[in-house]
Formats: sequence, structure tokens, C-alpha cells
Amino acid sequence: MQPEMTFLWEVSLFEFILVTVVIGGGMAYMIGRSTALTWNGWGLVAFYVLLLTIAVRFIHFSLFDGTFFLPLDTVGTALHYAAIDYVVLFVLAAFGRWRTRAEQNARQYRFLRSQA
Repeated sequence: MQPEMTFLWEVSLFEFILVTVVIGGGMAYMIGRSTALTWNGWGLVAFYVLLLTIAVRFIHFSLFDGTFFLPLDTVGTALHYAAIDYVVLFVLAAFGRWRTRAEQNARQYRFLRSQA
């Protein structure tokens, strides 16, 4: 498969959506959910998403001939796509965290809802 090398995806749009958004996004959502349930901070979310980004980049590399951090001549390209993956995964983790916290607050503070 010939790489497209666009700004957002490296090999193809299908590969980006499948690996980064669907597989990685599901795991990122669960990261956000788990940190909200255990009342951990945003620093732990950022660290877990960084580890997930490395795993997602390895899947891109191993299954779809994307770049990884070795050899050294592909580090710049790999960092570019890793940064994009990190942003996408962090947004999905933040959404999972926000949704879980909203459910927690709605359950805990029912009396604050309007009594119409």
C-alpha cells in the first residue's frame, strides 16, 4: 500500500479511523472514565494517553507500514503523527472523563436539579 502522507493520516484515512479513532479512541475513553471514577488528576490522564499513543503508533507501524521512532531518520515524521494521535486520543479521553463526572455529579447532587 502506497502511503498518502497527508497532514492528519500517514497511510490511509481508513487506517487512521480504524486504529486511532476506533481502537485507540475506545481505550482513551476508558482511560478518561477510569480516572474520573477513581478521582485522579489530569496529569495521570496525560501520562496514560502518552503510553496509549506509543501503542497506537506501534500498531500503525506493524500493521500498516507507518513510521515508528526507530530508525532515527523517521523520527520527525513519527513525532508529527504521534502528536496528532495524542491530540485525538486526549480529546476522546477528556470526553470520557467529562461524561463520567457529569453522571457522578447528577447522581450525587440530585437535589440541585430544578423542581419544575
